[in-house]
Amino acid sequence: MINDDVVIIGSGIAALQLAVQLNNHLNVRILTKGKLRTANSYLAQGGIAAALGANDHPSKHIGDTLEAGRFHNNLDTVREIINAAPSLIRNLSQQGDVFDKDHNGELFLGMEGAHCEKRIVHGGGDATGKNVMEHLISRLPQNVMVEEGVFAYELVLNAEKTRCIGVKAKQSDGTILRYYGCHIIIASGGCGQLFTYTSNARTVAGDGIAMAYLAGAEIADMEFIQFHPTLLYSNGETKGLISEAVRGEGAILVTEDGTAIMDGIHPMKDLGPRHVVSQRIYEFLKKGKQVFLDIRSIKEFTKRFPSITALCEENEICLAEGKIPVAPGSHFLMGGIKTDLIGRSSIKGLYAIGEAACTGLHGANRLASNSLLEGLYQGVQLSKLINGAKTNPQPFDSRDFFPSAIIQKAKLPDVQLIKDSMMERVGIVRNEADLKMQQAWLAQFRADKIQLDTCSETDLTKIFMVITASLITESALQRTESRGGHYRSDYPLEDNQKWLRKTIIHKYNRGLEKNHEFTKTALAT
Repeated sequence: MINDDVVIIGSGIAALQLAVQLNNHLNVRILTKGKLRTANSYLAQGGIAAALGANDHPSKHIGDTLEAGRFHNNLDTVREIINAAPSLIRNLSQQGDVFDKDHNGELFLGMEGAHCEKRIVHGGGDATGKNVMEHLISRLPQNVMVEEGVFAYELVLNAEKTRCIGVKAKQSDGTILRYYGCHIIIASGGCGQLFTYTSNARTVAGDGIAMAYLAGAEIADMEFIQFHPTLLYSNGETKGLISEAVRGEGAILVTEDGTAIMDGIHPMKDLGPRHVVSQRIYEFLKKGKQVFLDIRSIKEFTKRFPSITALCEENEICLAEGKIPVAPGSHFLMGGIKTDLIGRSSIKGLYAIGEAACTGLHGANRLASNSLLEGLYQGVQLSKLINGAKTNPQPFDSRDFFPSAIIQKAKLPDVQLIKDSMMERVGIVRNEADLKMQQAWLAQFRADKIQLDTCSETDLTKIFMVITASLITESALQRTESRGGHYRSDYPLEDNQKWLRKTIIHKYNRGLEKNHEFTKTALAT
């Protein structure tokens, strides 16, 4: 039994930003099932958006965020985070050599899809996540303990089931440890590994969201999955991300014969919203036609994009030919654990930040380079709340909660089967028949009824994948319209009368019935 002031599950930018901002007298513990440098954040090629240009203004950035999110966003959240972006970036830049600068020593601002101005700061060309992560790692104080290779799998509630007081985790040898704390933070990222093709790190499979759901926290907007249009596609597999910045620098999407596929599809063509571009590429792939990024117009591509160049070379893609084969894959979850702006969930003592959280910033589709921004913002704001709180140790009088019908052992599907079925039935294009088929298939495994202590890490991963996949599938079935990252071929249009700013919330009633509530957020003005 281990007692800390703060326990953080996950090790991405949101987690590290929080850790470095907390007071030095607090005992802080970071738990990560992988390594500190294998988080999604470390892989992030894209940059961070902030209205820093002479012709830019936060109001423009807000407008782009709402448009990309198809006005499903929480307007107050959007305003708060976007207005804070310039100062967040300046503060980070002043702390060290984090971001790229132009020949005048000013921050270099790039363009990405769905932005009306150049406002994307990058680090190391296309290694922004790595640059920021290394900067934050270098600033971790001695009061922060990092434990790698620890698989957090169940939240611990107090005896009254009114507050989260800890988390159970397994070491690689199967030893179960209990970590108690005054503040339990989930910063475990999204769920990209639920799909066959993804840009996400191998560890990102929806663990934190599933854990919070089983504990009774509200989960929101799970139908909104962003599929990045351009993952490197080779030998039938996606090999890594080809940043949107490549299209921002002038690359265009073409077929084998050079036909530009985005002409006449959207006013911004190749820089249109990600869901529009992904769906367009998907149409060609379903017909057996390969799509490429034509990079011939970009001068000194290898210098501008060193990480992408290395990725292509590793996969024997000849950049001299000027074309990179691409396919869309799962990239970002707009939904997650429902929180307020700071990260407070519906359970006292439990917080969520970064991609695991749903603050309403991204709406139905995240605007490029707003995700790292959200993590940085929440890390700072949650640290202020925790630093100002009284550190009252939580009593250890807890009771493990298990549903009324416990399954000691269960037959679980193969991980690849989960991924393939989700990609086929709940992927870029959805319809009622496929969604109902997937819903029934997932329900048979009764993943929410399994006694977790007895499970291996492999089975825990499968359980969390099935639970998170079920939340996505059920939400996608309920939302009878197309909006942002959620596209229904049987309901291809937005239905503002029925669905504008309506959120589907899932709440697990601790072993009884799952309760699907519909709530309406504040109307934007």
